[in-house]
Amino acid sequence: MNIRFCGAAKEVTGSCHMVEACGKKILVDCGLQQGGDEKDEQRFPFSAASIDYVFVTHAHIDHSGRLPLLVKEGFKGKIFTTKATCELLSIMLRDSAHIQEMDALWKNRKGQRAGNKEIEPLYTVVDAENVMQYLVPCSYKEVVEVDEGIKIRFVDAGHLLGSASIEVEITENGVTKNIAFSGDIGNFNQPIIKDPHYLNSADVVIMESTYGDRNHEPPRDYTPDLAKIIDDTLSSGGNVVIPSFAVGRTQELLYFIREIKDKGLVKNCPGFPVYVDSPLANEATKIYSGDLTEYADAETTAIIKEGEQPISFEGLHMCETSDESKLLNFDPTPKVIISSSGMCEAGRIRHHLKHNLWRPECTVVFVGYQAVGTLGRILIEGAKNVKLFGEEIAVHASIINFKGLSAHGDMEGLLSWVEAFTAKKPDRVYIVHGEEDVAVSFTERLRGMGFDAVTPNYLSEYDLATNECLDTGRSPEEIAKTEGKAKERPMSDAFKALNSAAKTLLDVIRKNEGGTNKDLAEFAKQIAALSSKWDR
Repeated sequence: MNIRFCGAAKEVTGSCHMVEACGKKILVDCGLQQGGDEKDEQRFPFSAASIDYVFVTHAHIDHSGRLPLLVKEGFKGKIFTTKATCELLSIMLRDSAHIQEMDALWKNRKGQRAGNKEIEPLYTVVDAENVMQYLVPCSYKEVVEVDEGIKIRFVDAGHLLGSASIEVEITENGVTKNIAFSGDIGNFNQPIIKDPHYLNSADVVIMESTYGDRNHEPPRDYTPDLAKIIDDTLSSGGNVVIPSFAVGRTQELLYFIREIKDKGLVKNCPGFPVYVDSPLANEATKIYSGDLTEYADAETTAIIKEGEQPISFEGLHMCETSDESKLLNFDPTPKVIISSSGMCEAGRIRHHLKHNLWRPECTVVFVGYQAVGTLGRILIEGAKNVKLFGEEIAVHASIINFKGLSAHGDMEGLLSWVEAFTAKKPDRVYIVHGEEDVAVSFTERLRGMGFDAVTPNYLSEYDLATNECLDTGRSPEEIAKTEGKAKERPMSDAFKALNSAAKTLLDVIRKNEGGTNKDLAEFAKQIAALSSKWDR
C-alpha cells in the first residue's frame, strides 16, 4: 500500500500521484506540466500499460492533460470521475491535443529552415478522443467499488464545475486505510457552483497548497471594480483584454458582466460588446448552460428558476473561427475580449496581447493564478517588453491583477479544510500542488498546529500504512542539474528505450514482492549478472 508522487511535488502543475495497493496501480490525476514545471519531456516515470485505474479530481489540464498520452502509451483501464468532469474532459482534452498539434506544426516549419529533425506532438486529437471510451461517470457522495478492496467517493471541492475531493478506502492484508485527496480546494462564494464540501475523517491526506502562504483580498463585490475598468478603458478608445481559463473562469466572468449590464454600471458605453474568443470556452459555456441540478449554488438555481440565463446577455459574441478572431484586432470598436489560455502560454490570447500590449489606452486584466515561468506571470511582475511570435512587443497597456478573484481557496480556506478532520485526524498530511517555498512554509504551519506534515519530492515514495519513506525522490535542485546535463547532451532514442526498459524492470520487481526466497534470489542473481556485463 504505497504512494509515489509523480507530479506537482514542490511545484504547481502536473498533478499525478500513483497508489499501489491490492495488486493494482492507480493514478490520482494525470496532469500536464506547464511553465517552469516542465521536465523529462513530459515522459511518465512508469509504464502507462501497467496502470489499472485513474481517478480524476477535475478537468483542468494540469490535472488531466496527460490522459491522452497515457492512452497513447498503452493504458486500457478505467478512468473514474464526476459526470460534469466527463463532459468537460471531452472538450478540454481535444483542445489540448489541438494545441499540441499546432505547436509541433509551427516548430517543424521553423525547424525545417534550420535543418532540424521533425518533432511529433505529445499527443493528437485522435489520442484525446480515445480517452472517452475509458471514462466512468460518477455522482457526488456515491460510494463506488472500483475493485476488490478499493472503494472511492467523490465530494464537491467547489473549485470548478464537477471538481471533487476523493476519498479512497483501501483494504489490504486485513488493514483498511482511508486516504483523502483534496484535489484543488475551491474558494468560497464563487458564482454558479457550490462552496467546498469538507471531509471529517481520514488516515492519510494528500493536500494542495497553491495559496498556502497568503490570503486573498477581503471578499467584496468585484462587479463595480470590473465595471470601472471597462468604462474607463472603452471610453479612452482601448480594449479590455482578459486572459482567462476557458473553463470555469470565463463562465464566472460572463456571470459578473451580466450583473454589470443588469445594474447599468458601465455609464459611458452601456451596450459594450463582449467577445469570447475561444472555441473551448464556447463549448464549456454550453455545458455550464445545461443541467446544473447537482452543481449550482442557491443563487444560480434561483436565477434559472426565474427563466433567466445566468451567463448570457445582450452584446455577447462567441468567436469560433480563426478569421473571426483575427478580425477583432482590426475592428476599431472598443470592446472586451475574453480569450484563453489563462496563463498566456498558448491559444488566441497571445495574438490579442500582440495587438494590444503596446497600446497605452488598453488594459489587460488577469483574473487567475499565474504559474512561475508563464507569460502571464512575467507580465504581472512588470515586464517592459515581451516576445510574441518572434517579435519584441513593448508593454504600455495597463496591467491589472485581480488577486482575490481566484477559484482556489487561500491560506485561511486551506486551513479550514484540513482542520475539519475532527472525527479522525489524519496520521500524515502530504503537501503537494504548490511552489516549493509555499508548499514548505504551509507544511511548517501545519506542523506547528500539531499535524504530521511532509512536503514530498518528485518521485518520492511512501508506505501508506506506516508513512515510512521508501524513496526520497528528486529535489528541484537535482532535477535542475539533471536537466542541465540533458540539454548539454541530448538523450538518444536508444538510450530513451533503455530508460523505458529500466522502468519496466522496476515494475516487474515490485510485482514479485512476496515471492519465494528461492525465486527472488534467482531473479536478483540474473539482474546482477546483467549489470556486471554492462558495467563498463
